Amino acid sequence: MPDTATRPRKPSWVVRLFRPLAYTWTTLTRFDIQGQLPDLPKYVVVAAPHKTNWDFPHALAAGLHYGVRIHWMGKDALFRWPIGGIMRWLGGISVDRSKANNAVDEVARTIREADTFHLVITPEGTRKNVVRWKSGFYHIAVAAGVPLVLAFIDYERRRVGIAGVVEPSGDYDADLAKIQAIYAECAAGKR
Repeated sequence: MPDTATRPRKPSWVVRLFRPLAYTWTTLTRFDIQGQLPDLPKYVVVAAPHKTNWDFPHALAAGLHYGVRIHWMGKDALFRWPIGGIMRWLGGISVDRSKANNAVDEVARTIREADTFHLVITPEGTRKNVVRWKSGFYHIAVAAGVPLVLAFIDYERRRVGIAGVVEPSGDYDADLAKIQAIYAECAAGKR
């Protein structure tokens, strides 16, 4: 592990500016933030389940609580005028889902080249119920050589947080089974 991963990092000015707002948000919504975020400079955060647009402010508040600036991927329609600039400023990365592109390779390269980068991805890729997760989050982590941090939002118990960390082995099916078992424990209130 690089030496920079063990030294505490000073939060960016964006984090310092908005951290009080995040505290206010979690207080007003009565959400509890649970779990420990690893002190690593780079990782992919798997945020599941993704059920509602309210996941976004909860995820931003949790990132600010932990003292990290998060980046996230969203459909290109979110990045049009008049709010596109704000979305990018909030860490958004535009993805055109209407055509095939090298989003995995491009984002993995961005992570590798950055000193610090915390990318949040919803594996469902949508707020609708899905039978199978999209695998882009996993392939980005493998290509970037970073771990997967498993984050959750539990509306029933009014909590948001970190359930665990998984180092991708390169065996997607085996790692996915491990990831989904952790989320199943989380959903049952065991984590």
